[in-house]
Amino acid sequence: MTMQPTLHKEGGEAGEPGTPQSSDGLKAGLKNRHLSMIAIGGVIGAGLFVGSSGGIAKAGPAILISYMLVGAMVVFVMRMLGEMAAASPNSGSFSAYADRALGRWAGFSIGWLYWFFWVVVLAVEATAGAVILEGWIPAVPQWAWALIVMVVLTATNLASVASYGEFEFWFAGIKVVAIGAFVVIGLLAVFGFLPGSDNPGAGLAHLTDSGGFFPNGAGAILTGVLMVVFSFMGSEIVTLAAGESEDPRRAVTKATNSVIWRIAVFYLGSIFVVLTLLPWNDKAIVEKGSYVAALDSIGIPHAGQIMNVIVLTAVLSCLNSGLYTASRMAFSLGERGDAPKAFAKVNAKGVPTAAILGSVVFGFGAVWANYAYKDTVFDFLLSSSGAVALFVWLVICFTQLRMRGILMREVPEKVTVKMWLFPYLTWATAAMITFVLGYMVYDKDNREVVLSSIFVAVVVVTIGVVLDRARKKQVDA
Repeated sequence: MTMQPTLHKEGGEAGEPGTPQSSDGLKAGLKNRHLSMIAIGGVIGAGLFVGSSGGIAKAGPAILISYMLVGAMVVFVMRMLGEMAAASPNSGSFSAYADRALGRWAGFSIGWLYWFFWVVVLAVEATAGAVILEGWIPAVPQWAWALIVMVVLTATNLASVASYGEFEFWFAGIKVVAIGAFVVIGLLAVFGFLPGSDNPGAGLAHLTDSGGFFPNGAGAILTGVLMVVFSFMGSEIVTLAAGESEDPRRAVTKATNSVIWRIAVFYLGSIFVVLTLLPWNDKAIVEKGSYVAALDSIGIPHAGQIMNVIVLTAVLSCLNSGLYTASRMAFSLGERGDAPKAFAKVNAKGVPTAAILGSVVFGFGAVWANYAYKDTVFDFLLSSSGAVALFVWLVICFTQLRMRGILMREVPEKVTVKMWLFPYLTWATAAMITFVLGYMVYDKDNREVVLSSIFVAVVVVTIGVVLDRARKKQVDA
């Protein structure tokens, strides 16, 4: 019989108010303001700023529907995850829940795949940040900037969970203020209420004046979905961080309930502003980037440099959270016996030092591969981690289908956040994710990414199943 992790009981629950140490040894050092900003900032990745122009070029104004579809999918997935996390906060989040609901092999597989995704992201974001910094100070080579950024944020994470939270609070705060200001100023310019604006203020005309709302056909919406889905990855980080907060149940509930307006304002709101300030086929959107082009159209000076500062902030935020997330997943895997036991050890400050260093070593290796073997090793790492976000969301769906019954039997009073229209909406969300994965195989631009990711997933699942069977044989013996 496979050993399964038990749910936290009321008396010793991780992160209860007044408890300085969580039940798994991690320090409850994240304040509610940290969790609130992590929840808000988690859905705003650098991909929103630098990747939206490609989606607009492919789908035109209909990219708004692509964002709505993916946004709805994320809202449903977060609702499912919120149901489980509010009832049983855990540093392993969906990996720990999959372990309990689907089996050790499932928790092992999705945990390592998620860890793999984030350590590759470390390399991508470190390189992106280095490119911006080298442009400002060219005397320092790009590889050195990548190294500096990685070292600084590693030191931050090693110091304490509170230092991670504080850094992320300000990084996320800058992103939130910047997008909020962009939406407000942009809307004023769109409707002709912004004094001194260079934009003609065409109102909603640009949504239809260049070939209609569907200039490339309704089918382009699906292409748009594939281009924007990856910019939403990170919304689930708050459920991992909750285990180190003062009041995890309240933090998760608040984050889950607010995800709808966060996506509506930050994603749909900002893209809507871009599409109403400029025709979708304006060359500046692709050449300069959608947000820089929009700011230029208003007449804001130094728009490119302003956006570089914001993108750098988003990159540093993603790096900071990526290292935190990878290390906590490694910690959880170590705690459950699915990773080296050293990963489950914490220092006097409640920081899992070995899990952080183990994650950052792979991250440094990926950064090096990006410079030494960009067209071979790094391209494979990038492709094989590309669809992991969708695998994670799919596993969350199947886990929640099983966990609802377990939670209602064991701790029904803790099921304070419930998935809507259960189980029908859960099944519908799983079907939508599966459809997106299938369409990626069909789409030649995404085929390599999904097939490479499936290959790595099959390898990891195979290892998980073999280890699970070996454990069962040991127990039976």
